Amino acid sequence: MTVETAGRPGLAALLPYLRAHRGTLVAVGALSLVGAGAALAQPLLTRQVLDALAAARPVAGLVVVLVVLVVAGAALGGLRDYLLQRTAEGVVLSTRRRLAGHLLRLPIVEYDRRRTGDLLSRVGSDTTLLRAVVTSGLFETVTGAVMVLGAATAMALLDPVLFGVTLLGVTAGVGFALTVARRVRGLSRAAQERVGEMTSAVERAISAARTIRAARAEGREAATVGASAQAAYAAGLRVARVQAVVGPVSAVTIQGAFLLVLGVGGARVAAGAITVGDLVAFVMFLFFLVLPLGQAVHAYTQLQTGLGALQRIEEVLAVPVEAAVDRAGPAAAPPAGPAMIEFDRVGFGYPDGPAVLHEVSFTVPAGTRTALVGPSGAGKSTLLALMERFYEVTAGALRIDGVDVRDLPRDALRARLGYVEQEAPVLAGTLRDNLLIGAPDATEAALRDALDQVNLTHLATRAPQGLDVQVGEGGVLLSGGERQRLAIARALLAGSPVLLLDEPTSNLDARNEAALRRAIDAVARRRTLLIVAHRLATVVDADQIVVLDGGRVVAVGTYDELTVTSPLYRELAAHQLLVS
Repeated sequence: MTVETAGRPGLAALLPYLRAHRGTLVAVGALSLVGAGAALAQPLLTRQVLDALAAARPVAGLVVVLVVLVVAGAALGGLRDYLLQRTAEGVVLSTRRRLAGHLLRLPIVEYDRRRTGDLLSRVGSDTTLLRAVVTSGLFETVTGAVMVLGAATAMALLDPVLFGVTLLGVTAGVGFALTVARRVRGLSRAAQERVGEMTSAVERAISAARTIRAARAEGREAATVGASAQAAYAAGLRVARVQAVVGPVSAVTIQGAFLLVLGVGGARVAAGAITVGDLVAFVMFLFFLVLPLGQAVHAYTQLQTGLGALQRIEEVLAVPVEAAVDRAGPAAAPPAGPAMIEFDRVGFGYPDGPAVLHEVSFTVPAGTRTALVGPSGAGKSTLLALMERFYEVTAGALRIDGVDVRDLPRDALRARLGYVEQEAPVLAGTLRDNLLIGAPDATEAALRDALDQVNLTHLATRAPQGLDVQVGEGGVLLSGGERQRLAIARALLAGSPVLLLDEPTSNLDARNEAALRRAIDAVARRRTLLIVAHRLATVVDADQIVVLDGGRVVAVGTYDELTVTSPLYRELAAHQLLVS
């Protein structure tokens, strides 16, 4: 289900979020009922006190009971509010965990389609709005309904005539307020969408801060962020305008009902139809009727806001995650050790885009090194992505040791593949954190050996923190070559029998390139290597070279063979394969 096709969630959609807290919610409900009973008893006791005073009877006992009810009601209300707030925080926590786990398991194509900032806003601001659904939304509505029902019953018993007059005024005001409040959900959802767009704009600008600064584009980027912030501001104002109507309507309803009751009630006291005690009790019940109604209208508005945020959360949760096994009868995982890789008439096209691979066929024998070369856009990196099953082939088959990769559990497949991306991403944190991503149980000695293989030992020795030295956001404290070698060390440390290297030497100087080639030579004897080549030195020793152009294989052979048989390869070799 996509964002566009997801339905509007109602209160029933909240139940899965509340189920884990049902014990606490039952306690909250019980406290609310007891508190409501204590509050509703106060007007009746007040009437008895006034009647006793008028009749010159003792009132000390009634006053003590009244004070106890007031204090007990306040204490119960405080305990109820704490439990409710704790439950709300628990709902937000569990939702954030669930949403974050879901986002990390989405198919790669979903990250291509969506903006990072918008996904972040769903984990952050949207989940925060669920707090209002549980506190000022759902339970204020429920407890308010209990108070209103109790107060209305007592008022009807005290004076049906006066209650009928009150009901006419209150119904008109509340009906209007609810009609206005219904618009809040759609407006709130639109406002959250604008906030997501603004977050995306900020994330885009910050992630490219150095490029923007160097291009002197701060003003233009600030204007872009400012425009998205202005859109969020305008959407927020639309919500505020609707919400601003609800408050005054509630206030007018309360004041109008109070004045109406005083006027009509005073006339009935003068006529002897009711006593002063009855009128005072009726006025107190009026407050227990009208104030919860006003709170309920406000809570309903908050509920609509929260349900708008819930819709955005549910939209993402409705997107299927990457399945561990998605074909019937999954085959057993292939045996450990170097694997044979076979591309059999493989075709592929990105969703909503043209085909980028056409009947690609070649075989990588186990324990050998194959280099992929070709112009930019030839499909080299796409082949590695298909190996990792970030995307699925749309024609033909891709096999490892004779087994179609689609018949393998993704975890079993990826456990055999060490993958180094072209951009060599480094995660914020420490050097140790980055090395342990693919090998969480690696020893200190293994970590240092992996660094030594790629000539990065100095990173662990140049600072007192050693392996716990910070690398900065995105590895900003490292050079481009250091980031690339760290990514390769990460892959080597995992001990994967198949290595997929996407232009591993593109950011290296001659000295470090030579060191990395020695490391690759050392591990190549016990691994199968598939390398997207950037430089001539990377491919001259390959067991075979596959030349791609326009998504097709145009030549396969060794370096010496291709310099004779492939005009394209001769052209690339003449330019030292400096093609990305």
